[in-house]
Parts: sequence; C-alpha cells; structure tokens
Amino acid sequence: MADNKELAAYIMEQLSELGEIRNIPMMGGYIFYYRERIFGGIYENGFMIKDTKAGRRYMPDSEPESPYEGAKPMLPVTIIDNKQLLQEMVDAMYTELPERKIKKRKEI
Repeated sequence: MADNKELAAYIMEQLSELGEIRNIPMMGGYIFYYRERIFGGIYENGFMIKDTKAGRRYMPDSEPESPYEGAKPMLPVTIIDNKQLLQEMVDAMYTELPERKIKKRKEI
C-alpha cells in the first residue's frame, strides 16, 4: 500500500473538483477538511471518515472502527477509487459535520 503522503495526494486528487478541500499532517497521518469542517483523515487503518448518515448511505458495506485507541469510531472509506461517489459523499456529509471550533487566543 502507498505511504500516507502518497495516499493523501491521491485523496486530494480524487476530491479536487469539490474545491475547498485541504489536509494537514498530524501524528504520522493526515486530517482532511472540506469547507473548513473536518470530515476524515488518514490513520494507521487507512483513510477513514466521520460516522455520518451520508457516509453510511454511500458506503453501506463499511463497518465503524476506531482509528486509534480511545477515539470515536469512524468509517473506513470503501469507495476511495470512485471519484464521483467519493465527491458526492463528502459533499453530502457537509451539513452533518460540526462547525470548526475557533480557538481563543490566550491573553498575555
């Protein structure tokens, strides 16, 4: 299997037509954002998304599992090679995702 950097580049290419997609490296994996809401990431188990109704609708074969110890279960992405379905799913997930928390700056 490709390393995480190659996988992240592949996912970015698969989702490129959506626009407003970005990722940031985090602890050996990547966190993915769509319109500034986190929708998934690359973990030891591969590419996973938040467990949403849209995710389950597009990937009924995906069983939730924890990406790492103590984490909420996520859905392993089973449609990574289907560009159209992957884009539709991420777009459909948007309204189900929590808004990004704005970190308050500490006063000095």
